[in-house]
Amino acid sequence: MFAVVEIGGRQYKVSPKDKIEVEKLDIEEGKDVSFDKILLVAGDAGEEVKIGQPYLKGVHVEGKIVKQFKGEKILVVKFIAKKRHKKTQGHRQNYTMVEITDIKL
Repeated sequence: MFAVVEIGGRQYKVSPKDKIEVEKLDIEEGKDVSFDKILLVAGDAGEEVKIGQPYLKGVHVEGKIVKQFKGEKILVVKFIAKKRHKKTQGHRQNYTMVEITDIKL
């Protein structure tokens, strides 16, 4: 069984026991979390596929916060030709790792 869930404006395909990296959620490590913006739920072969318009009602995905961490450093360079101007910046995005525990219909 899998579901397509919207978290932080992005869509993720999740199944039970999956670990996904989402943009930072303000929840402590070890706490449980529930997502209710479910776009699609599909089971194993032969089961019915449910599609939301835009979201499914009465369906939610449960998960557990595994850790909070920062991603890889990205360097941003701004350069103006013929002016001897160069500016370098770094950025590290904050992420949350969520382990999906169950999909409740």
